[in-house]
Amino acid sequence: MIINWLAFVQVFIAAFTAAVLVVGFYALGLRLLVRAGRAPVVAPAEFTDAITVISEKDARRAEKAAAKAAKRSPLTEGQKRFALLGAYACFAVCAAAVLGGLLLIIFNH
Repeated sequence: MIINWLAFVQVFIAAFTAAVLVVGFYALGLRLLVRAGRAPVVAPAEFTDAITVISEKDARRAEKAAAKAAKRSPLTEGQKRFALLGAYACFAVCAAAVLGGLLLIIFNH
């Protein structure tokens, strides 16, 4: 059995680079989304036998804090709109990377 170490290293570098870029674009998209005044607030999940991570009171407090931060943002409406478009563009890059990876797996190219 002969192992092609150069191909192994190439696959490792490509996978590592893709992972760093996807995570980086996703983080940048979240950052721009917050700067645009649209902080994502996720409701707590209810599980029957699990510990509640965040209470409803804490969720309301987080929503109120996000709304208050959005009101005192130093950005103009145009800058907020530009940040929102940038966030959507970053999420589109992430979706395209995932879709491209799936297409490579499905069609074996």
